[in-house]
Amino acid sequence: MIFTGTDRSRSTVVSWYVLIAMLVVFTLSIADRYVISTVLEPIRLELHLSDSGVAFLTGSSLALFYVTFGFPISWLVDRGNRRNIIAASVLLWSAMTAFCGISRNYWQLLLSRIGVGIGEAGGTPGANSILADYFPVAKRPMALTVFSLGAPIGAWLGASVAGDISDHYGWRSVFLALGVPGVAIGIIAFLTIPEPIRGRLDALSLDTAAPTFRESMRYLLSQRSAVHLTMGTSLTALWGWGLMWWTPTFLARNYGLTTGEAGALLGPIHVIAGSVVTALTAWWLGRPRMADPRRILWIMGTGVGLGAVVSFVIYWTSSLALATALLWIFIPSIYFYVGPGFGLMNNLCEPRMRAQCCAAKLLLANVGNLIVAPQLVGFISDWAAPNQIANGQSLRIGMMCLVPFGFWAAAHYFWATLTVLKDQERATGVHAALSPDLHRRQ
Repeated sequence: MIFTGTDRSRSTVVSWYVLIAMLVVFTLSIADRYVISTVLEPIRLELHLSDSGVAFLTGSSLALFYVTFGFPISWLVDRGNRRNIIAASVLLWSAMTAFCGISRNYWQLLLSRIGVGIGEAGGTPGANSILADYFPVAKRPMALTVFSLGAPIGAWLGASVAGDISDHYGWRSVFLALGVPGVAIGIIAFLTIPEPIRGRLDALSLDTAAPTFRESMRYLLSQRSAVHLTMGTSLTALWGWGLMWWTPTFLARNYGLTTGEAGALLGPIHVIAGSVVTALTAWWLGRPRMADPRRILWIMGTGVGLGAVVSFVIYWTSSLALATALLWIFIPSIYFYVGPGFGLMNNLCEPRMRAQCCAAKLLLANVGNLIVAPQLVGFISDWAAPNQIANGQSLRIGMMCLVPFGFWAAAHYFWATLTVLKDQERATGVHAALSPDLHRRQ
């Protein structure tokens, strides 16, 4: 495909507009999904729940339906109009987030969280698939890292902004403040995002029919580096985001912070440290030498391994000052891997199966950080609590049990380096050493 200078400039503008739009969508997704961890303690106290009970209501209920609907929706994404599916997903989960704010009892809140999970099932797989057709092989890790800036920005909205709203207006107002604007974003996405030709920037032919779900999963399992990448990102989510799920409650119980004070402490770390490290990662991955995916995986493994060491000290110490200082190291370590993980996965799957492979990756990650981690910590906290009344020390014991998963995750990134070159060439038809040249020809 040959572009003139004007065509190339117009194409670049459109590509970056779509990238920024998908960044906004991902920001909403993270904010709506994780805001409930900020108001976890007020909800638990009002509804008279145990730690394991509130974990199921707020995390597991969403994740169970997120993963259940993730595969059928991703199947549609690999065959249908991705723009329409993304817009519909944003509208649904934003409306259900608002319904969380008008819920008056356990069952209403449970059904609303289930609705959020169903809606969010189409957002990230759809965004990954559509962005892969706006950025070529060598630039995908960079583009998906820019996309992943939505994680720290969304976490800031869900921590600092939500905490302040909760302290002044109550926890229900938080969901209304996040849900209503999301409806407008969904409409804008539907009206302004162009649907690109699928696989237009890959060197493989798309003359064959779209693969079935079983064929896609068989292909994914045959890509050894993709399997290790999936395990690595899933365990990282279980470790890092599992710890963050309980951190506002941990700060409240062990240091006496209010919901707003915990949000004010965590929010700036999310948005400043998380955004800076994600932006630097995007810039770094855009350099020509990073076209070799092995270098990306070595950075991911090293960063997560060091983050696991830091997390041990944070939840072991009784010093708020030390914990706060180390959170500026730990929190960035749970962000920088997100974009490279998405980008590498897109390069390890063929164009017509990218949404389904992304859904498989997200399934394991969300089972880990929304089901396994919250419930595991909740059960251990309840078990370790004196007289079955959970306190700060019992929660600390539960959270410390997640730390080893960070080291396990790092090992998978290193293992993935052994086969990633041949796996990427098989999926895209482009060798890592030739990727920058392909990009220049386009």
